[in-house]
Amino acid sequence: MTIDRPHIPSLALSPVVAGLWRIADWKLDVQARVRWIEQALELGISSFDHADIYGDYRAEALFGEALQAAPALRGRMQLVSKCGIRLRSVQRPYRVNHYDATPAYVRAQVEQSLRNLHTEQLDLVLIHRPDYLMDAAALADTFRALSREGKVAHWGVSNHTVSQFALLHACHPLATNQVELSPLQMDALDDGTLDQAQQLGLRPMIWSPLGGGRLFTGRDEQAVRVRGEMEAIAARLGTSLATLAFAWILRHPSRPHPITGSGRIDGLREAVAALDLRLDAEDWYAIWTASKGHPVP
Repeated sequence: MTIDRPHIPSLALSPVVAGLWRIADWKLDVQARVRWIEQALELGISSFDHADIYGDYRAEALFGEALQAAPALRGRMQLVSKCGIRLRSVQRPYRVNHYDATPAYVRAQVEQSLRNLHTEQLDLVLIHRPDYLMDAAALADTFRALSREGKVAHWGVSNHTVSQFALLHACHPLATNQVELSPLQMDALDDGTLDQAQQLGLRPMIWSPLGGGRLFTGRDEQAVRVRGEMEAIAARLGTSLATLAFAWILRHPSRPHPITGSGRIDGLREAVAALDLRLDAEDWYAIWTASKGHPVP
């Protein structure tokens, strides 16, 4: 079967992406959210990563209130969202958490995200987790329909294996795979996802680049070992531990887009500073060795 692949303009995200997973925890009023967005844009961070379930389904609307208060900001940014997880909450009393990539659910969540964010189009929508019951052809039809309607510019996935990505990509062009990578979590280096991204020329997005904060506070053997090695390298290079972690990710030839998780502007500055710090191979592998607990094979 020949798949019709219309030309789709390449996706352009800022080198560092701002993550909004915890925006509800930041306790910012509308004007403070507007100022936070403005400061991110001033740093060159123009891409903002959301998901329908973030903040118990409240995060997108919090960001959307800021865009409603300052609508001119929308034209200066790329909005990314994710859907496909049915997460139990007071308003959604599912019997169990589960995945849902059915056409009806994806359409409903995309349209809700558009309302939440007060925008007519999402620049990128990702299927948040692989749905084992996904009908790839039917989902691709939904992608095409929503794109024709002008509601979504680009499509991608998150946390998909190489084969899961390939299955959907064969039915509709995908722009990226958002995966976990940090000095404490390196599976993507070995499971083929970053190899696939490099092969296809599709830059991956990277979540939890600081190991969910474990890089700074973890007391387990791996975290202590990695932190010790990285602190020594950071001191020699005159940089912070966070900047070094982002630089370690950015060193990969797949040209990843790391996603921040901090509401602190200083945290965004540390991430952006990594764009000017290129690690040599020896420092990169010293961090790899500390994480693995053994030399290269």
